[in-house]
Amino acid sequence: MLAMLEALLLAPFDYGFMQRALVAGLALSLAAPPLGVFLMLRGMSLIGDAMAHAILPGVALGFLAAGFSLPIMSLGGILSGLLVAVLAGSVSQMTGHREDSAMASFFLISLAAGVMLVSLGGSSVDLTHVLFGSILAVDTTALVLIAGISSLIVVILAVIFRALVVECLDPLFLRGQGVRGGVVHGIFLGLVVLNLTAGFQTLGTLMAVGLMMLPATTARFWSHRLEGLIAIAIGIALVASTGGLLLSYHLSLPSGPAIILLAGSGYVLSALFGRHHSLTARWRRHAAPLGTPEHD
Repeated sequence: MLAMLEALLLAPFDYGFMQRALVAGLALSLAAPPLGVFLMLRGMSLIGDAMAHAILPGVALGFLAAGFSLPIMSLGGILSGLLVAVLAGSVSQMTGHREDSAMASFFLISLAAGVMLVSLGGSSVDLTHVLFGSILAVDTTALVLIAGISSLIVVILAVIFRALVVECLDPLFLRGQGVRGGVVHGIFLGLVVLNLTAGFQTLGTLMAVGLMMLPATTARFWSHRLEGLIAIAIGIALVASTGGLLLSYHLSLPSGPAIILLAGSGYVLSALFGRHHSLTARWRRHAAPLGTPEHD
């Protein structure tokens, strides 16, 4: 029995490419879910998807300039994502349109421009790699970059954590303390861009947001407290990253989709059986007699 478990759970990580993929997945799993939790609490869940596509033109330009050079592609993605965020915010302020609608417009433009650039300068294989990533192809340079960006995100998030919480709940109070909410918001969007840029090498620009948002939305079915949401979301992401790699190894599945689908399975199960707001929780509340805690 122990030998079977070792063959299923540990043996795959005897290979160097699996070890690098695991470390990259764990690093992203520590940095992405807290950002997803704050996006969800701020009603900006779809902004993460928009930002994921916003980095594509920069990644494509980096690819055209230097081929598959992860530092150059990452730099291009960061600049592109920040540019789209600034443009969307500027259009929102100048026209009065909601920021999410401006972001959605720019993300569609960015997606089309990025796909066009990669298609003009490369092959369908290059386009697939940029759009969907390949966590099993992570090399030492990519691993250092991913780990470095993830560590930076965690540190900055810890520094601005209190201001970010207050900005979500009571922006007027934050302004009264002499802290501009726009600055906190801008730093937060910058962290989202950094995380998505770190994740495109492993999950691609189309699915990098999955490790950010799916664990966060899943955690909502299990906790009402911010600390609980963040801890549960990180735990789900860690399980999805590790389990997805194992599934891809044993069943010869693409690794990125396996990770995201495993996280998605957790979301579906939580929606059915979670402690809060799930179908089972609603059934228990309606079935409980009046006056009982379950009904209240």
